[in-house]
Amino acid sequence: MAVVASLALHRHCPVSPASSSSSVTRVRTWIPLPNSARRPFWTRTLSESTDTTHSSSSLVCLSAPSSSSSSSSSPEVTTPPTAESCINLGLSLFSKGRVKDALSQFETALTLDPNPIEAQAAFYNKACCHAYRGEGKKAADCLRTALKEYDLKFGTILNDPDLASFRALPEFKELQEEARLGGEDIGYSFRRDLKLISEVQAPFRGVRRFFYVALTAAAGISMFFTIPRLYRSIKGGDGAPDIWETAGNAAINIGGIIVLVALFLWDNKKEEEQLAQISRDETLSRLPLRLSTNRVVELVQLRDTVRPVILAGNKETVSLALQKAERCRTELLRRGVLLVPVIWGQNSDKPAEKKGFGLSPKAAASLPSLGEDFDKRAQSVVTKSKLKAEIRFKAEPVSPVEWERWIKDQQKSEGVTPGEDVYIILRLDGRVRRSGRGMPDWQQIVKELPEMDALLSKLER
Repeated sequence: MAVVASLALHRHCPVSPASSSSSVTRVRTWIPLPNSARRPFWTRTLSESTDTTHSSSSLVCLSAPSSSSSSSSSPEVTTPPTAESCINLGLSLFSKGRVKDALSQFETALTLDPNPIEAQAAFYNKACCHAYRGEGKKAADCLRTALKEYDLKFGTILNDPDLASFRALPEFKELQEEARLGGEDIGYSFRRDLKLISEVQAPFRGVRRFFYVALTAAAGISMFFTIPRLYRSIKGGDGAPDIWETAGNAAINIGGIIVLVALFLWDNKKEEEQLAQISRDETLSRLPLRLSTNRVVELVQLRDTVRPVILAGNKETVSLALQKAERCRTELLRRGVLLVPVIWGQNSDKPAEKKGFGLSPKAAASLPSLGEDFDKRAQSVVTKSKLKAEIRFKAEPVSPVEWERWIKDQQKSEGVTPGEDVYIILRLDGRVRRSGRGMPDWQQIVKELPEMDALLSKLER
């Protein structure tokens, strides 16, 4: 029986031609696709065997085919390890909770002359192992290498529920800031994606900058000719230009250059603030929630369906706010309000998971295929009508550490001391509508928010 080793890197499923029947093994993979269209986290690897009563592993030893003679048999042939086989074995070991052994396999794969796709997979999965072990710096270094040298998409890091624990660490915040700024050590792909979104939200920024540069250049050229005239007018003599007129022209040119440069720098500052907000919105859209039906969804899947209201604070304050919201429940539901209570430090005393990290396998399986197109991703799980039926008045945040980190980042951007009691109201399109200290006045929110079937709500989508 001849069989082959397979590596779950792409959409193809290698099949052994020598077998007559197949068995399907469902294998968990942590390897990101190099392109934006990623497949689901749960994939199937097909392997063939003559024994249909047992599932075959994604990595099997190579053996020589048996001889036609019944009295003789060929000796087993072992092949040297390759980067492909080491990554496959590492994936298998990681899925069984043998993280240390899996890490060793990924490190070995990097010494076996891997191709770019295999190297990206090895670095990415190595980062997953380090994150599981709580080694944030090592995980960040591996991801930084994969981003810079092997074209890893930063959205992959944001998507993977197995990196939820890493995204709650300061090292992830540093990595995200580097990616947003487009540093030389991390590549420019993430910043390029952010700038594309920024250009859609502020389409005339490029036009304004063109005029700033053009008018500054015109004022500079004018100054080039004005300075000699000003010198001649100060020196005096026959034919010298009027000093007050020349000085006025010079002052206008200098003032124009100062104003235009200030506007250019102000526009750049606003762009950086906008890119930071888009980055936070992107992180927010991927935060998971558990609905009343116990199904886990990402916040992006609720776009155009609800207006989430995040209540962050200590347990007593949030509980009191929820009780007051119950009095306006009917009116708030008509306006699409979905309450998301986040209690500061509510999971700080919980023990760490022994296997995997982020969401449980059951929860991860309920998530959509995580690609770059958010709207398509939202539509790929269930139809909008079914999703609406599952939404109730309140949803439970999954991975509260990630929620806390995002809220504190938002507080810093708004000039609020991180850790204060705050509420954040989101629009139907997922962006922040407004926020404030303390807990909200529900009667005021009822007056402020239009009903879901109102024209203003349709424009907000």
